[in-house]
Amino acid sequence: MKLLTAISLTTLALSATVAQAQQGVSKDEILLGSIQDLSGPIAGFGKQARLGMMLAVDEVNEQGGVNGRKLKLIVEDSAYDPKKAVLAAQKLVNQDKIFMMVGHIGTAQNMAAMPVQFEKNVINFFPITAAREMYEPFHKLKYSYAATYYDQMRNAVPKLVKEKNAKKACVMYQDDDFGLEVLKGGEDGLKSIGMEFAEKTSYKRGATDFSSQVAKMQSSGCELIVLGTIIRETIGAIGTARKLGYNPTFIGSSAAYTDLIHKLGGPAMNGLYATMTVQNPYLDEASQPIRFWAAKYKTKFNEDPTVFSVYGYSIITSFAVAANKAGKNLSTDSFIKVMDSLTIEPDFFGGAVQTFTATKRLGSDASRLSQIQDGKWKTVSDYFGSTAAAKAPAKK
Repeated sequence: MKLLTAISLTTLALSATVAQAQQGVSKDEILLGSIQDLSGPIAGFGKQARLGMMLAVDEVNEQGGVNGRKLKLIVEDSAYDPKKAVLAAQKLVNQDKIFMMVGHIGTAQNMAAMPVQFEKNVINFFPITAAREMYEPFHKLKYSYAATYYDQMRNAVPKLVKEKNAKKACVMYQDDDFGLEVLKGGEDGLKSIGMEFAEKTSYKRGATDFSSQVAKMQSSGCELIVLGTIIRETIGAIGTARKLGYNPTFIGSSAAYTDLIHKLGGPAMNGLYATMTVQNPYLDEASQPIRFWAAKYKTKFNEDPTVFSVYGYSIITSFAVAANKAGKNLSTDSFIKVMDSLTIEPDFFGGAVQTFTATKRLGSDASRLSQIQDGKWKTVSDYFGSTAAAKAPAKK
């Protein structure tokens, strides 16, 4: 009897281990979780990313799912608060028992939530943030697709300073992990051409008045301003400068590359530069595949898609590519094995090739410049960065 009991306990223990390894994967379903800002300062981004994910989930399921399994997506709201992101991660990981966290938005929010996921062997797949911490230090459960804010600024700032022949540069940044990445990238970019910021000024997350920061930069005589800002802070800073008759060159990161900037900020936003990786999907875009996709999105959700819709959509389609390759026995380990040698080719949105290995957890560091011209983002440079050679074919 003791022997049988011991065997039974061993069998149960092994079964529990297998069940844990397969969390979120059943015979008919793969359960994915995502944390978005649906009620905070970047709720516009979060809503768009969520809708893009939903569209991709529907498309994957309409085509038979992933090796016969349908995708199910559960989205929680962090309100862009790291503490709420932890609570959301605990629910998704421990209560809902998701297989993978996909497209979690926000740098500080991801940093807070990842330990909860990693404790239960849940991968953090393609978070919607371009912070280096999304793949550094190395962790087998980290995968990032976005050229980092640091690399974007390190490459773009000296390029634009030279083009504009700017003698003084300033930076205004959000006082958190995201803003610091923009600051560090800009500092190192300027250092490479023998310059440094003439003025550095920050603001607290959620701030709405930027008059003192703009006044500091204006008094310093800065001709180029690097913005570690997102939506309303970008609009607020530029709008304040315009009212003061101050018209330097502004450059933001991919966090400011959204149609909400020109839709909410109006003509005052014309001239703003931002780094980016994929095109905003305007309904009248020259590319027929983008027009078709944008029309499909608008028909389904009754609103225009944005670049964050594209991020959400592409994250799910990339997951489906890797999960399909992992085969019927989908697990965290089998997924990682596929990612260790995976290349994701560019789609019609114009991103760069993504490549992953057992030691490379960032798909690409290539980005390019776009500028708001006549109320729309226009791509104004080719890709730059160490993987720029792996860019998508140029669009006509």
